[in-house]
Parts: sequence; structure tokens; C-alpha cells
Amino acid sequence: MTKPPLIWLNIVVFATTFLIALIVVPYRAVTHGFDAFEIWAAIICFCFCGMSITAGYHRLWSHRTYKAHSSLRFIYAIGGAFALQNSILHWCSDHRVHHKHVDNNDVDPYSAKRGFWYSHIGWMIRDYQGDTYSNYDNARDLQKEKIVVWQHKYYIPLTIATNFGIPIALGWIHGDILSAVLLIGVMRLVLSHHTTFFINSLAHIWGKQTYTDKNTARDNGLLAFFTFGEGYHNFHHIFENDYRNGIRWYQFDPTKWLIKGCSYLNLTTKLRKTPEDKIALAKAKMQLSVSKIKLENRVNADELIAKLQQEYDILLEKMSLFYDAKKKLIAEKSHLIEVERKALMKQYQEFKTAFAEQRKHWNNFTAQYA
Repeated sequence: MTKPPLIWLNIVVFATTFLIALIVVPYRAVTHGFDAFEIWAAIICFCFCGMSITAGYHRLWSHRTYKAHSSLRFIYAIGGAFALQNSILHWCSDHRVHHKHVDNNDVDPYSAKRGFWYSHIGWMIRDYQGDTYSNYDNARDLQKEKIVVWQHKYYIPLTIATNFGIPIALGWIHGDILSAVLLIGVMRLVLSHHTTFFINSLAHIWGKQTYTDKNTARDNGLLAFFTFGEGYHNFHHIFENDYRNGIRWYQFDPTKWLIKGCSYLNLTTKLRKTPEDKIALAKAKMQLSVSKIKLENRVNADELIAKLQQEYDILLEKMSLFYDAKKKLIAEKSHLIEVERKALMKQYQEFKTAFAEQRKHWNNFTAQYA
């Protein structure tokens, strides 16, 4: 089978920047050194690029998980050009195809089932998309947004202005243009590229399938640290319309914190969250599926699987009672008199305790036998 032609511009950009970051930047660090201003400027620019992709390109425009003020969308558009990962329109179109046809080697633009190299960077160095490259039919909503259209039209001059202009300007202000170009320009760009690319590659290979095994996406807390929270990828692929990836308070997801923080300034609105009962049900289903597979080779497999199913059914019953009571309490609390409110609260607390006990029993059972 004939391979698609190489995209030499991409190859030159990726190879040149990587080699400079690998060889020239360390040499400059040893022979000349980088000061605090240059290091902090590089970190800030790296975060600006990364969060423009995760909060802007990904969670805002690709999945519409919230709405953002035009000023914030403009900042994302500039940061996205600075990240040099294609225009909003093209990036989001590709990503929507990825979610719709995840792991389908014939359609998914960066299918993880084609291997680490392909999903990480290989898909961008050959013209695999061919005639469909500029087909944005799945992003017609974005084509109606002025900032998206503007950035797409002027993407090349914006990338040049940001990737050369910002490092040079900072270097000129600080008095060392070469060091700024190397650290803020090249090193920042390479790190920005590959941390984002890890989401397409490592996040589909390394980690735990907490909520679903219908696709290769994984949850990985360590990867989340390097990808601004995008490492909780198994959750994201089953609940893609949630503005969060790390749903627990202790999970590292600065993109979630940025979006939520901006809501207090009225820069973001209509933040979408998956109902808690749906998340709990998906996790329990996955635990059941994994546990059944692990029990199949046990001597008393049939007996244990029957017991597992029984415990699962009880868990679902307790779960349903708890979440129904919680929804009822939230919906009717302000309309009830004091006696009715206390009765409803008492029932809610009873269901909460019963669900917590059964969940603990379920977790102990699966840990012991599966």
C-alpha cells in the first residue's frame, strides 16, 4: 500500500525545534545560563499556550462545555496561534471526528490503535487526510463565530507574530534576545507541542479505564499534571460535555479551575456538569465488568459471579434511592414547611448512609475476590 506524501513543512518545524531544544538550549544553559526572568517568562508562556488549547480549543470550542466572554475567546485565539497547533476551526473539526470515531483506524485522525508514534506525531507528518483536510462540515457552529473565522483566516500571520514577536519583544525588553528566543520561543513551543500530543498518545495507552472500556482512553493523574488536567481522559471520553476532566477536588485540573474561576468574573457561563448519578453508575458498571473477567478463572467462579451480581444490584438500588432523594431535596427544599423539610432531610440522610455502607461493602468485595 502506497503511503500518503510527507508534509515537509511539519517535518522541518517538528525536527528543527526539537533538535534546538535538545541540543542548543542545554548548551546555552551551560555556557551562558538563563536567569529568573527568562525562566518565568517561558513558564508563563507555556501555561498560556497550554491553557488556550485545553480551556479554549478543547473544552470551549470542540465540546461546548461552557460559554465564554468575547474577551476570553480572543485571548484563547491568540494563545492557540502561539501554541502552533493549527487554527481553532481545524483543530476542533479534527477533534470532533476523533470523538465520533475514536479508535477507528480508517476515520479517527489520530487513532491510538495505530500505535504510539502515529497517534503522538505520525499523523501530522503525512497527508493522511487528503481531500478531507479542509472539510469543516462538522464545525458549522464555529464557522458562525467571528473570532474563530478571524483566527482561521489570519492564522499564519498570527503564528509568526506570536512565536517570533513575543520572544523577541521579551528578549529586547530584558536585554538578551537570543536567550529569550531559545527558551521562550523554541523550548516553550516543543514542550507545548508534546504535552498536548501526549493526550492523543499516552492518554490512550497508560492509565486506568475507570468509567468505560468502549475505547482506549485512560485516566492518569500523573499525565494530568503535565497536560493541565487533560490526563483524566477516560472520564472525558464518556462524558465529553462536562467542563471538568478531574471531577474530584483533589484531582489536578487547572483548566477546570480556570473555567470555574472565570465564572466568578462573569467571563464564563453555563458550565456543564455530568449528573453525579450517571458518573457513579458508569463507574459501578465498569467495576462489575472488570470483576467478572477476573473471577472467570476462579474455582468457584459461578458462585462468586452470582454473589457479585447480587451485590451490584443492591448497590444500584441504594444508589437510585440516594440520588432520587437528593434531587427531590434540592428541588423542593425551598417550598416545604419546616416539618416536611426535616422529614425529607432525615430520609435523605438515611439513604445516604445506606448507599455509603453498600458502596463500601461493594468495594471490599471486588477488592477481595476480583
